[in-house]
Amino acid sequence: MASLFRIPSSNIFKPLSRSFATEAKKQVASKSEPNTHFKITLRRSAIALGERKKETLVALGLHRRMQTVYHVHSPEAAGKILKVKELVEVENVPAKAVRSQSEQRKERKASRGYQVQGTKLGGLSWETS
Repeated sequence: MASLFRIPSSNIFKPLSRSFATEAKKQVASKSEPNTHFKITLRRSAIALGERKKETLVALGLHRRMQTVYHVHSPEAAGKILKVKELVEVENVPAKAVRSQSEQRKERKASRGYQVQGTKLGGLSWETS
């Protein structure tokens, strides 16, 4: 009966491995470019919340769910994020990862699925001039 609960002596003082989150932080820290912007995505709606929360979202530039905006690291942006922390998802990104609204739209747009090689109507007189 005593052998069922016996722990091998080699495993008693063996340190446990670190979590994946710790390893990920080390990898991010080793990159050469520093994180300079907040990537803020509105995940939850503020319909049932007070006017102050809604105004804070508007001040951040968030108008609809799943919308993403970028803000430079600043105390003002951090304070606004803390006011609506339950509604948004925040990520630290470097300056090269910042996307404008039109760039985000192009990334979301699906490809046509085909490519136009030429048309039979290509040689008409009104198209050449």
